[in-house]
Amino acid sequence: MATFPTIIPGLRSPFEQVKGLVYFGRMLDKIRLHAQGKLPPEWEAARGMKNPGSFDARCCRFLHIDYAALEAQTLKGGSDEQLLEWAFQHGRRPSDEEIEIWNAFMMKRGWRDAGTQRLNERLAEIGLPPGTVQTMFEFIDLDEGRLTLEQVRAKAAADKQ
Repeated sequence: MATFPTIIPGLRSPFEQVKGLVYFGRMLDKIRLHAQGKLPPEWEAARGMKNPGSFDARCCRFLHIDYAALEAQTLKGGSDEQLLEWAFQHGRRPSDEEIEIWNAFMMKRGWRDAGTQRLNERLAEIGLPPGTVQTMFEFIDLDEGRLTLEQVRAKAAADKQ
């Protein structure tokens, strides 16, 4: 069973937005932390484009950017906003509606979709039953200590009322 929670200082929630876009800032954090040797080795398989279903890969495809180029640019420095503007210039600038659709898809991934099985596998890895949380973003926040089991249980009880 994996250690739970996985606390990695400097790694933000996937819910946090950079100029209205979820996940992008987290991907930048992962690039920076990896370069500093501060990411768990088992995370390597989900970094970048190695796994087409990873959130990194999905984000790069959404923006039409090359992950290796983004990684190189990120390690040169710059703010998150500057790096997103770089991504828009070297890939594409999605419309507000496309960003709204992206955000909704990403924030709900794992809830009654093709990602549900993987969500349940990840919950089992840390010793929790299926349905403990409903989405991969919630799982990430739970796994990384930003969301507690007590908060999850309180929300579930409130939802039943």
